[in-house]
Amino acid sequence: MAKVEMYTKMMCPFCIRAKALLNKKGVKIIDIPAYMDSARRREMNERSGRNTFPQIFINGKHVGGCDDLHDLERAGKLDPMLAAS
Repeated sequence: MAKVEMYTKMMCPFCIRAKALLNKKGVKIIDIPAYMDSARRREMNERSGRNTFPQIFINGKHVGGCDDLHDLERAGKLDPMLAAS
């Protein structure tokens, strides 16, 4: 199974939605709370080039946010990414 990292913010509806999709697929998520942690937020910005939550990485590759994750699912591209190690 792929390594999935997600930079999150508490009570964020997009984070909740992205986690729900990944949980439905049985994926273990490495949750990185970054909203109140300036060092983690800076790390997120450097890795993704974005400031919004969540920011999701699969096997170290930035896949974007919640909408991007759902776009991958609709296109049939998410499962192959999650199956790769």
